[in-house]
This record gives sequence, structure tokens and C-alpha cells, in this order.
Amino acid sequence: MVGRRVIVHGRVQGVGFRLAVAGAAGARGVAGWVRNRPEGTVEALFEGDADAVASLVRFCHEGPRGADVSRVEVCAVEPGGATAFVVR
Repeated sequence: MVGRRVIVHGRVQGVGFRLAVAGAAGARGVAGWVRNRPEGTVEALFEGDADAVASLVRFCHEGPRGADVSRVEVCAVEPGGATAFVVR
């Protein structure tokens, strides 16, 4: 189990980014959350199998159709025991 906190910069709000991340997380069996931040970024926390989390982080570099990702910040965090994925 690994944990990653990501902050996605660019045109990532109003394009279905959070829902796309939630769907991708569910498909990969990754738990955690995703939310919009006031300054226009999207923040997420992923917990799960190392390969599944890495795949989800790669997805964040592309995002859904309509998104224009300019940068993704990724940092390792200790998994907190999340059991589901939540859109906040």
C-alpha cells in the first residue's frame, strides 16, 4: 500500500476532472478523495496498490477530454486507511 497526494494545475475545473479521476480510481481499486481548490487546481489523495496508484497519477497528467493539464505536483504520503473513493 502506498499513498500519494497530487495537485493538478491548468484548466482542470469545470471539465469533469474530479468525476473522471473518481471513475479511474474505481476502475483501479484505489481509495482516497479528490476536490477542487479555490485557486483553480484539483487536489487528490490516492491510497492503494503501488502500480494502481502510479497508473492513476499518470492519468492525472492527461485528465479527461477538455482538460489542459500544465503541471502535476506529486508527493508521497503515509496511507491513512481509506476504504472508498470520494469526490469532495
